[in-house]
Amino acid sequence: MAGLADSGSNPDVDLLYDINGLAKDAPHWVDRVVGFVGEYGLLFAMVLMVLWCWWTVRRRPGSAEEAASSVAALVWAPLAAGLAVLINVPIRGFVERPRPFLDHEGLEVLVSGKTDYSFVSDHATITMAMGVALFVANRKFGLVGLGLGLLEGFCRVYMGVHYPTDVIGGFALGTAVALLLSPVASMLLTPVLQAVERSPRVGWVVRSRRAREQAARDAVVPGARVEGGSGERDLAA
Repeated sequence: MAGLADSGSNPDVDLLYDINGLAKDAPHWVDRVVGFVGEYGLLFAMVLMVLWCWWTVRRRPGSAEEAASSVAALVWAPLAAGLAVLINVPIRGFVERPRPFLDHEGLEVLVSGKTDYSFVSDHATITMAMGVALFVANRKFGLVGLGLGLLEGFCRVYMGVHYPTDVIGGFALGTAVALLLSPVASMLLTPVLQAVERSPRVGWVVRSRRAREQAARDAVVPGARVEGGSGERDLAA
């Protein structure tokens, strides 16, 4: 199965040369930027997106259950990426597809040291798993995350280290893990985050202090009164 893309007439190889050919025509500094972004930058950007979304949702007013559910969905994003990469280990070992630059001449390879198998792309798997999980948690942030995942896939082919089908396979694997296991992850993670929310020390991980105070104020029934030493006191006041 190592010869998935050995034929010169294979559209997979043709598209590889077309996209990687852009690196030959681009200025050297552009290739260096794309190489760094495709290897490290987009992974870091995806992590920042998840953290930004977490910082946003934990500050929203709402019940403890809603907050725990929202944060649980975000915790699932990196877990889904890690699980998808683990699933990819036996897939790579079974397919045993060499890197494209080992079988095809004339490619502009922007990073060195790639000695492992090519199918499927870990980078594409990680970014798409996180992007899909982020989309499930928050549509606004998720759309940006999906865009970052697609850009990562393009960069991997541009860099000459993956075939287009390596990237597509990574997208499929990351999406499947993030979507299919999301209900199970939510069922397991939400109670844990609810317990965290009740902790006076680490409850801020789920809800900010301001969100807690706002929820406490909202829980007060307008117009309700309690007996005091000198008469009645309006709780809403």
